[in-house]
Amino acid sequence: MTESELKLEHQVIFYSESIFEEKKFTELEDCLLYKELQGNLWINIESNKHVEIIESLSKKFRLHPLTIEDIFSVDQRPKLDDYEDQIFIVIKMLSYDEATNTIETEQLSLILGKNYLVSIQESDKEGDVFNSIREKLRGSKGKIRKMGADYLLYSLIDMVVDNYFNIIEKIGEKVEEIESNLITDPTSQTLRRLYALKRELVYLRKSVWPLREVIAKLERLDSDLVQDATVLYIKDVYDHTVQVIETIESYRELLAGLLDIYLSSISNRLNSVMKVLTIISTIFMPLSFVVGLYGMNFEYIPELKWQYGYYMVIGICCLISLGMLYFFRKRRWI
Repeated sequence: MTESELKLEHQVIFYSESIFEEKKFTELEDCLLYKELQGNLWINIESNKHVEIIESLSKKFRLHPLTIEDIFSVDQRPKLDDYEDQIFIVIKMLSYDEATNTIETEQLSLILGKNYLVSIQESDKEGDVFNSIREKLRGSKGKIRKMGADYLLYSLIDMVVDNYFNIIEKIGEKVEEIESNLITDPTSQTLRRLYALKRELVYLRKSVWPLREVIAKLERLDSDLVQDATVLYIKDVYDHTVQVIETIESYRELLAGLLDIYLSSISNRLNSVMKVLTIISTIFMPLSFVVGLYGMNFEYIPELKWQYGYYMVIGICCLISLGMLYFFRKRRWI
């Protein structure tokens, strides 16, 4: 896909406590004038497929070559690199696709410098989770307009982590549904859904677990780019991340328990079937002996000439069956 084929526009927001300007841009030069002004600059690039803009960004902001490499490599593990004059962070931004009932992931690259923050998203689809932050900036709500670019970095990470809770809520609904199905009617389809959900949790864990290390490192970072006032908020994000991880682990344990329930239910069902079949086979064993005895090809069997011999044999078979059922019930075998 060429640069001209990418229809999405990028966004630049320049703000301070008393100033706010927002506009779309297609050329990086349109927002470089703000870099020299007194205030905070947020440049949001919609997709890392805009190679020309990112390369221009690299030259204007003097990005480290490893940073550029990590931006284009979308399989990065969440990480933090400190380059003294810049802090580079990679995290995973997750969303839930209602149409396919699957979790979609998108790499988010964040570059924090003195009075500026650059966010580069992986996907070229419209929309992200940062609309509430934009609304706060537009309406001068909360502390965000009064704080620096490091607080904006915290706000973006916090919004990504808060969105994890929405994903976990969806997974929780799936877990409850599977649990209900296992109790009422365990089937192979339920088992497939259970394994699919386990894979989703593993995938989610791989995206969230390293983020805890990133936020912990950011909290302890000795850098002029992160103010002490912002560190307190970063600690709060760390607590939220730990809460997300603990919830994921609890769901993994719950799914392991549900798998045991499924295996126990199938085993009990099989035992019930085998129990019924065994009882039927046991009852028919003496009956087979009786009818086999009278099926022998001998001319002189005493009862063969009896007028009611047939009915007598049927009655004996019924009495044997009833007697055995009574015996099984008394021994609590059925």
